[in-house]
Amino acid sequence: MDDTLLRQHILDELDFDPSVGAAHIGVAVDDGVVSLSGCVGTYAERIAAEKVVQRVRGVRAITEALEVRGPDTERTGDVEIAGRVLNVLAWDSRIQAHGIQVKVELGAVTLNGSVPYYFQSVAAASDIRRLSGVTDVLNLLAVRPPAEAVDVKAKILAALKRNAKLDGDAIQVSVVDDEVTLEGFVNAWHEREVAERAAWSAPGVRAVVDRLMLA
Repeated sequence: MDDTLLRQHILDELDFDPSVGAAHIGVAVDDGVVSLSGCVGTYAERIAAEKVVQRVRGVRAITEALEVRGPDTERTGDVEIAGRVLNVLAWDSRIQAHGIQVKVELGAVTLNGSVPYYFQSVAAASDIRRLSGVTDVLNLLAVRPPAEAVDVKAKILAALKRNAKLDGDAIQVSVVDDEVTLEGFVNAWHEREVAERAAWSAPGVRAVVDRLMLA
């Protein structure tokens, strides 16, 4: 797709999505590689802008330099943000928060420690992204499953073939110890995320290497 046309499609999609305030977002496209610049009001909006761009057909890669700049009246101190983070993690019944350490510096939240399952790491970061005052989230949580995985490759392949959004036969899966490698082809950028989620959902997986290419 021509870069000029792709850029217009991205601008239209950003303007269409109600979760993103596109007025202060700049978009540049070079051979299918999209660069986002400018500012947004919240960290959640920054993540939403990335996801909007990922779902546009023709996008090959994204570089993102969006800044989170809320109104001066909404700026929150690090101590208050840390309290909000600890509360939201404690309230989420999916997360075993006792293994998580939290650090906040100038609105940027860093998570350290470990959780038994990958979905708990994702849930923790997702909860924090929605909090006002947060400018960034660095998720360093390790996944330490309670039991060793059995037949991980077969479980991932079955999950890929069950998913209506994917051509499971076009994706190859290899497993070495607790690391999964995905190779092959997908039809759109967002399908890579779907395939990665399927891999992460298998018990015992601690790393996923995504080598999938756009068909």
